[in-house]
Amino acid sequence: MENLLSDTWEVKPKHASEEVLQRWRDLCGVVKNPKRRFRFTANLSKRNEAAAMRKTNQEKLRIAVLVSKAAFQFIQGLFLFLFFFLLFVAHSLSSGADSVLLSGMQSSDYTLPEEVRAAGYQICADELESIVEGHDMKKLKLHGGVKQIADKLVTDTTSGISTDPDALSRRRQIYGINKFEESEVQSFWMFVWEALHDMTLMILGACAVVSFIVGIATEGWPKGAHDGLGIAASILLVVMVTATSDYQQSLQFRDLDKEKKKIAVQVTRNGYRKKMSIYQLLAGDIVHLSIGDQVPADGLFLSGFSMLIDESSLTGESEPVMISAESPFLLSGTKVQDGTCTMLVTTVGMRTQWGKLMATLSEGGVDETPLQVKLNGVATIIGKIGLFFAVVTFAVLVQKILLRKWHDATTLKWTGDDALELLEYFAIAVTIVVVAVPEGLPLAVTLSLAFAMKKMMNDKALVRHLAACETMGSATNICSDKTGTLTTNRMTVVKSCICMRVRDLSEPGSARLASEIPEKALKLLHQSIFANTGGEVVVNRHGKRKILGTPTEAAILLFGLALGGDFHAERKRSKILKVEPFNSTKKRMGIVLENPDGGLRAHTKGASEIILAACENVINSDGEVVPLDEASSDRLKETIDQFAGEALRTLCLAYKDLDPDFSADDAIPASGFTCIGIVGIKDPVRPGVRESVALCRSAGVTVRMVTGDNINTAKAIARECGILTDDGIAIEGPVFREKRMEELNDLIPKIQVMARSSPLDKHTLVKHLRTTFNEVVAVTGDGTNDAPALHEADIGLAMGIAGTEVAKESADVIILDDNFSTIVTVAKWGRSVYINIQKFVQFQLTVNVVALAVNFYSACTTGEAPLTAVQLLWVNMIMDTLGALALATEPPTDELMKKPPVGRKGNFISPVMWRNILGQSLFQFIVILFLQGSGKTFFRLHAHPQSDLVLNTIIFNTFVFCQLFNEVNSREMEKIDVLDGIQDNYVFVSVVGSTIFAQFIIVQFLGSFATTTPLTIFQWLVSIFIGFLGMPIAVVLKKHIPV
Repeated sequence: MENLLSDTWEVKPKHASEEVLQRWRDLCGVVKNPKRRFRFTANLSKRNEAAAMRKTNQEKLRIAVLVSKAAFQFIQGLFLFLFFFLLFVAHSLSSGADSVLLSGMQSSDYTLPEEVRAAGYQICADELESIVEGHDMKKLKLHGGVKQIADKLVTDTTSGISTDPDALSRRRQIYGINKFEESEVQSFWMFVWEALHDMTLMILGACAVVSFIVGIATEGWPKGAHDGLGIAASILLVVMVTATSDYQQSLQFRDLDKEKKKIAVQVTRNGYRKKMSIYQLLAGDIVHLSIGDQVPADGLFLSGFSMLIDESSLTGESEPVMISAESPFLLSGTKVQDGTCTMLVTTVGMRTQWGKLMATLSEGGVDETPLQVKLNGVATIIGKIGLFFAVVTFAVLVQKILLRKWHDATTLKWTGDDALELLEYFAIAVTIVVVAVPEGLPLAVTLSLAFAMKKMMNDKALVRHLAACETMGSATNICSDKTGTLTTNRMTVVKSCICMRVRDLSEPGSARLASEIPEKALKLLHQSIFANTGGEVVVNRHGKRKILGTPTEAAILLFGLALGGDFHAERKRSKILKVEPFNSTKKRMGIVLENPDGGLRAHTKGASEIILAACENVINSDGEVVPLDEASSDRLKETIDQFAGEALRTLCLAYKDLDPDFSADDAIPASGFTCIGIVGIKDPVRPGVRESVALCRSAGVTVRMVTGDNINTAKAIARECGILTDDGIAIEGPVFREKRMEELNDLIPKIQVMARSSPLDKHTLVKHLRTTFNEVVAVTGDGTNDAPALHEADIGLAMGIAGTEVAKESADVIILDDNFSTIVTVAKWGRSVYINIQKFVQFQLTVNVVALAVNFYSACTTGEAPLTAVQLLWVNMIMDTLGALALATEPPTDELMKKPPVGRKGNFISPVMWRNILGQSLFQFIVILFLQGSGKTFFRLHAHPQSDLVLNTIIFNTFVFCQLFNEVNSREMEKIDVLDGIQDNYVFVSVVGSTIFAQFIIVQFLGSFATTTPLTIFQWLVSIFIGFLGMPIAVVLKKHIPV
């Protein structure tokens, strides 16, 4: 089976091409219900439509941007020409000409709608849309620029919009809300309608109608209607159960989709800054953006530094765009690649270009998972086999009628009974196709994934891509960040070396540190901490102080406040001219500011050894600037190593006075700085991480730490977590980068820690592990620069708290609590999904094999089928929808993490599964043959007036109980104790319990419809006992037939 599936039925878990996705669809020859079979797969036609529309929109937007730039340059040149011309004609008229020119600029064809004026605003949504989407600088200037637009939107650029409920309501009414149109939720009855599109059920429905008409014509009402009504009732039951299951799945996926779309941004309203969902944004809001954020709506740049925007999602252009006061247009859906800024929201929701694109993209669906495709292949292959056997069975049964009529010389004389018999045989053949085509196999994958994803949400993991659930179960390597994943991300400065003096801040008397630092040095330290930061100290509406920013920034700001500093006073004291935000490539950030006395000063902070290498001077214990000689440098390096050896994160702070001719366009110098000091920041290891790493190791999963921190800090943390062992290697990124390919092949398997790594180092490591060593790699990331590694990995894991929107969008799973233990939980759930689907496949293939073999053998030997159409439909429901519910929703156990991972090339239908399938199938086949041949003797039925009906009922009952006990057996493919933990799985117990109850009702009370008759207690007990024999047989198979 694996050989048949190896090439044509395989897709990649990520980034599968459209040709590959189309190829397996073309191979699905036997599909009973395409609407249901392909529901949770990509809609390729819709995707093509969306891609074409997106391309058109991108071209329109690109042309609009280019035209607006050209027009702006032309207008600038024209005004410059007019200015010099008027100046040249007459100096006396210059003021008059200026006023005429200005009035001409301010006049326009724009007419303010009355409802907008009545609401208190001076500009409408359509005008704002045309300005920003069209990058129309001319219109922007006609309206007086960004500040005037803010005034017209009744917005204060510092304190934001008013939070008065009536004002917010008016704003929503005039400008709309920031939500995108979504496809309508399918109702339950739509799922019923789709379930009715099953081709075999439609044929059976036609058979039921014919049987009903012919039955009434030959036998009268109500006896003649029983067969037809029985088939119809069975079809209705199958449809309702199927629709209910599918509807529940769709609700789960919709809930998960809502979680995926939850994005928060920093907004200032009524003078207070707070986090807010992007769906609550309104026109006029003041939004704060930084590296890695997604622009949440269309808007205009107010203030900021080094703002680079990636607009490729909208325009298709890969080159980032610089945003400034001269080019202030920000478009929804684009990403902040560098810098920080505040933005005025102008256009929201479906008025934005991103909103229009999202409406088309949402219809394309999600890519199918490798298991879905593989099981579609299994269903197709078995379906073709089943179709062949169904045709042969029908031919054999028809031959029986023809031979009998030939023998009776009534070949040309057909009665109503003959027609009903022929119809019954046709219905049996069709029902064999119903049972033989395991349509539920690929849908069981979806059911199991939906169940797992819902449960994983409770365990703080949000799955963005279905395939990640499966792939995580096969992971052999986890490359984890340190900060916030292995550690708590609750940082505090516990040691410092200011003015060459080391202080332990956890010791008594550390509060006097400020008084021990010379005044001049303390002022420099305050300026360095409060000016050169990406964080902010704010006061909330309750008057409490709150620190915004990364945990590292928060720790340093708290340190500055503890030293008696005043954040707001320090920021007002000097003017910021240039900012170079921190990124993981440079491992530093810098700022240039104008001092109160007029001089220029640059401040920098970052990785201690990098900043120290850029220093030429140092502030000594007297607060004087002295040259950084070799002795002082060695002493500071020892201090850094000492801090790092204690698992502290070290940062160095330095400054440099610049020449007056320095321009904001110049880069901040990379050398010549004066070292102010070094801080050691404590970030404790998360509780339970060491146990989780040990669990991974026992499960055959290698954990590697990839961090930007100092190598000594990384090694100390890695040892504390149990990652770095005696035979492992810790290496720095710059050293790793210099290695040749041959060296890397020997080195990579031993690497357990990579420190001072760049995003490119992480990407290189992941790529080598995947391609050279064929490992299945999971990678964590939180920064914008981690996106390539997350994209390259088999499973990208983004951090939910510390992660940027760019990282989250590139990831397959978002770890909502940033905890390494949650990653292990995801791996456990991934293995559970894989194993659960294997259990269901084993169970369903057993039913397929037995049902086909029994009906075919009986038709060939006796000329009759022991199971009727109605009975086969019931068996189909047990093995399909109900079986999937029972087996595909088993929760994970700790035993799963004691086995090695499947890896990239593991066989899905394993030898263990074939042993169990063939062993159980042989047992059930022998049992049915025994009952057919010797059942009447065993149960003493020869004298019974309805002996055939009673025996067929016993066969049907025994067959069903064989499946139910085999369902219990399938809970464990190798373990003897199949009942372990069964009481914890209420879904399994409920399904089995309800199936037994329904079987009792069918046999005892619905005989007219199901062609059964009530059984005695003895007959019931024997049926149950024979079914139960499957359990000891399973033990014998597991113990004595090793594979």
